[in-house]
Amino acid sequence: MELTRRRNLPVEAVMLFLLLNHFANAGISKNPCDFPAIFNFGDSNSDTGGLSAAFGQAGPPHGESFFHGPAGRYCDGRLVIDFIAQSLGLPYLSAYLDALGSNFTHGANFATAGSTIRPQNTTLHQSGFSPFALNVQWYQFNDFHRRVKTFLTHKDDRVFKKLMPKTKYFSRALYTFDIGQNDLTAGLFQNLTVDEVRASVPDIVGQFKTVIKDIYDQGGRSFWIHNTGPFGCLPYVLDRQLVTAGQVDKFGCVGSFNDLAQFFNHRLKQTVDQLREELHKASITYVDVYSVKYELITKATRHGFEHPLRACCGHGGKYNYNMHIGCGGKVKIKGKDVLVGKACEDPTVMINWDGVHYSQAGNKWIFDQIVNGSFSDPPIPIGFACYKQY
Repeated sequence: MELTRRRNLPVEAVMLFLLLNHFANAGISKNPCDFPAIFNFGDSNSDTGGLSAAFGQAGPPHGESFFHGPAGRYCDGRLVIDFIAQSLGLPYLSAYLDALGSNFTHGANFATAGSTIRPQNTTLHQSGFSPFALNVQWYQFNDFHRRVKTFLTHKDDRVFKKLMPKTKYFSRALYTFDIGQNDLTAGLFQNLTVDEVRASVPDIVGQFKTVIKDIYDQGGRSFWIHNTGPFGCLPYVLDRQLVTAGQVDKFGCVGSFNDLAQFFNHRLKQTVDQLREELHKASITYVDVYSVKYELITKATRHGFEHPLRACCGHGGKYNYNMHIGCGGKVKIKGKDVLVGKACEDPTVMINWDGVHYSQAGNKWIFDQIVNGSFSDPPIPIGFACYKQY
C-alpha cells in the first residue's frame, strides 16, 4: 500500500477539497474552523488520565519521554489526541474524571483506557475492560454540559468560571472519537470465534450511532471519527494462547483479526454515511487510521522504526510482553525487585510502547499522516473539519 492513496471520490468531495485548498493557499487561516474546544470520547488510544484518576495512576516509566513522569497516559509521552489539540492551538485535554489540576476551558476528555462501545458484563479486574463504556462517557458529557450551563448562568464564582468552557463552545467544538477496538478483542478474549464477534458488530456500531445523534441533538456539529487499527499486529494479542502459528501472516500479524477490524471499519463507515444523511447540519469526518497504522507496522524500517511487533516497555518472550507483568510492574531478578520498563534503549525508534499502546514516536508519526486529510473522508485537514459551515 502506498502511503498516499488514490481513491475514487465523489465530485462533491473533490470540489470541497479544491475549495478548502483554495482557502488554505489564500492564507485565510491555518485553522479556519477556529475550534475553541475539543470533547473527546474513546479508549486508551486517547485517554489522558481518566482510568488513572478512577483506578490509580499509570506509574513509571509511563510518561518518561515527554512529561518526565506519569501523566495519566499509557504511553511514554503524548497521544494522537495531544498532537491534535496542539495542532489546533489548544492545550492538552484534562480528563473529566480527574479532580485535581484539571482545566476544562477548552474542552474535556471522557475517554478511559479499556473502554468499549457496548457495556461489558465484567469488572475491570475480571477482564481488564473499563466500566466507562461509551454510553457512560455520554452520560458524563451530558451532565458536564448541563452543569456548565447552570453554573455559568447562576453562579457568581469567577474562579470556577475560569476553569469551564463558554456555553457557545459546545456547538463550535470538535468532537473526536477513537473507540471500538476493545469491543472486538473483548469477544475474542472471551473465546468467541471471529464469526461470533463479527455478528456483534452491527449492534456495536448501532450504539455508536446513537451517541453521535445524542451529541448532535445537544448542539454538536463537527465530528472527527477514527476507525480501529490492525490489532492483530499488537503484542498483547499476539502473545495470547488464542493465536496459533497458522494464523500468523508474512508480517507476523494475525490476518483473521485484522480482517475483523476491517469489517468493523466497513460497518462504521456505513454508519457515518447514514449519519450524514440524517444529521444535515453535521460535519462528519471519517479517518482511516487503520491504513496508517498498518503501513507503519508492516514497513517499519522504511519509516525509521525497529522491531514493530515488540514492546518497548515489557518483560520476556518473543514480543517482550507478559500479560501478568505489565509495563511499570516489578519482577524478581536474583532476589531483587526490578522495575519493568527499561527494556528498550531508544523509545523513539519503537512503534509499540507496552504491548498494547503505541509509543509517543508512533503516535506522532500517525498524527502526521492524518492531520492533512490524506486518510480522511472527505479528504480535508483537521483544521477544516467544520466543512459544513462553508
